[in-house]
Amino acid sequence: MVSKTEQEIFEMELISNYIVPIGIVLIGVFILYRLIKIFQYSYASIYKKPLFAQRYFMLNNLSRAQYEILKNEHSFFRNLSRKDQLQFEHRVSKFIQTNTFVGKQDLVVTDEMKVTIAATATMLSFGFKKYQLDIVETVMIYPNAYYSQINKKFHKGEVNPRLKAIVFSWEDFKHGHNIEDDNLNLGIHEFGHAIHLNASKNNDISSLIFNQGFNRLTTYLQNHEAVRQDLIASKYFRAYAYTNQYEFFAVLLENFIETPSEFKSQFPELYKCMKQMLNFKFSGY
Repeated sequence: MVSKTEQEIFEMELISNYIVPIGIVLIGVFILYRLIKIFQYSYASIYKKPLFAQRYFMLNNLSRAQYEILKNEHSFFRNLSRKDQLQFEHRVSKFIQTNTFVGKQDLVVTDEMKVTIAATATMLSFGFKKYQLDIVETVMIYPNAYYSQINKKFHKGEVNPRLKAIVFSWEDFKHGHNIEDDNLNLGIHEFGHAIHLNASKNNDISSLIFNQGFNRLTTYLQNHEAVRQDLIASKYFRAYAYTNQYEFFAVLLENFIETPSEFKSQFPELYKCMKQMLNFKFSGY
């Protein structure tokens, strides 16, 4: 019988004393991680909200000039608690850092454009656990309405999933932003499309909640013809909403953000669906 060498004994002890326990721990951690994920998804599916909000302790800050723009230009931000304002500022900063802003037709992109656009996206996704939109990597800004060679029409804004771009006429974006109660807001409308498309392509918790909420909303309307007739007769939502499901959500989102009290009063069930889809639990809503 051949005796084991000291090297073989050392290797066996190393495996039994260190490598095997570490492997068991890693497997245990992986299983625990998967169980937590399953629990989070089950919780979100049942209660229509994330188990916990996404909070960050290492927060990004805007420059002083950018912060002043955010504070002065965005009433939603001003109405948040100080704790939420810090999280909001962080998300605005992340949006600016992770997206490329491109000025078209010799337009020079300013901090006002970056902050105002980023703040609109942040507002709409502020209730989301995963708030960054995979479908948007580039923000293209035209000075005003631009001509599309594809459909030979002038556009004010659009989302292009193939290019991972969102496009705005700055003149029209700014006009919609400045008037906060007419239910016409280009930024909200186009980011509404981006959120809708992003949710349809992802399976994170926020996308799950959004998609389930949208299905509840459409099912409710399909089962209540009187409500559908009231929607059209009320003229509260502009006619463009009835073009397709994407325009329907985008128009509802404009009304939800700009005139929440009237929305809730006229169509409480639809309002409830919108609030759940966005996990929108903030002052005024």
